Amino acid sequence: MRIIRFLDGQEKWLAAVTDDEKAYRLPQADFMTLIYQAREQGISPVQLVESAFKPLNELTDDWTSLHLITPVEAPEVWAAGVTYQRSREARNYEATDGKLDAETFYDKVYDAERPEIFFKSTAARTVGPNEAVTLRSDSSWQIPEPELGLVLDADGSIVGYIVGNDMSCRDIEGENPLYLPQAKIWRNSCSIGPAIRLAETVQNPYEFSIVCQIYRDGEMVVKSEASTSELNRKLDELVSFLARDNDLFDGTVLLTGTSIVPPNEFTLEPGDRIEISVSNIGTLINPVISN
Repeated sequence: MRIIRFLDGQEKWLAAVTDDEKAYRLPQADFMTLIYQAREQGISPVQLVESAFKPLNELTDDWTSLHLITPVEAPEVWAAGVTYQRSREARNYEATDGKLDAETFYDKVYDAERPEIFFKSTAARTVGPNEAVTLRSDSSWQIPEPELGLVLDADGSIVGYIVGNDMSCRDIEGENPLYLPQAKIWRNSCSIGPAIRLAETVQNPYEFSIVCQIYRDGEMVVKSEASTSELNRKLDELVSFLARDNDLFDGTVLLTGTSIVPPNEFTLEPGDRIEISVSNIGTLINPVISN
């Protein structure tokens, strides 16, 4: 069971998408309202959603044709870094001018008890399906980072899973680790969507497959695949460090890192199209424009 949000005229609506791809309009105003109403009634979110299913509520057999928006108004988006071996290798490449045999602080982070967690975005900086992500004007080496995202409540419980794109400037981060905020945070540098998979419907979050495809002038120029089975950290571990001595807000999203890094000679260009698919969640599509 997945939850989406869409625009109908000027109004925002919530809908449920069943595993047979049918979408049903829901009465709740937003995702976290659905979660808390279910708790108040002592039932699961899936049970609450199914109680709203009526023939008249059925929207379409093709939910991707709706005007989709971010499925949750994430007040904050955080991200974890160097949680996959491939990310460790890419960060080392950036920091050492391609000398992969040189040990760096990224090796220490990969093996350390404390994970790397950094602030990524706010609701105002985050775009949804089919909205444009932007390129930073002072970077010449930029890539998407396809990631599984965790949707959290204020207590740090994982209530859903979402697709995320943590846009990154490899040259800025590689020049100096203290430049990480500038390498990660700028206007429309984060996208999430197209749906939230309810946590109770996921038996094993370490079995998600992730595929990234990048198109240029109608031709696919990058395709890469990964699996959350390759994660070096447990999801609950990442959440526990984010919540430590910190205030979480309902609908916070934590991106869990990437194992997909395009070839070192590749950089995004205006006009590219990024497609990130996570199994049983959906495909997040974003065009690329200049800032």
